[in-house]
Amino acid sequence: MRALVAAAVGLAAALALVLAVTAAGVPEGKTSPRPLLTTAPPAPGK
Repeated sequence: MRALVAAAVGLAAALALVLAVTAAGVPEGKTSPRPLLTTAPPAPGK
């Protein structure tokens, strides 16, 4: 029974966190028009 209560409390906390982040919305600001280009480092010995 305690496990069920713990699961319910955890689920409620996760739902509250999701709702809080959703309510906060998108932060103001400008994003870069250029994509981030990443490359893998060269293999050793090359």
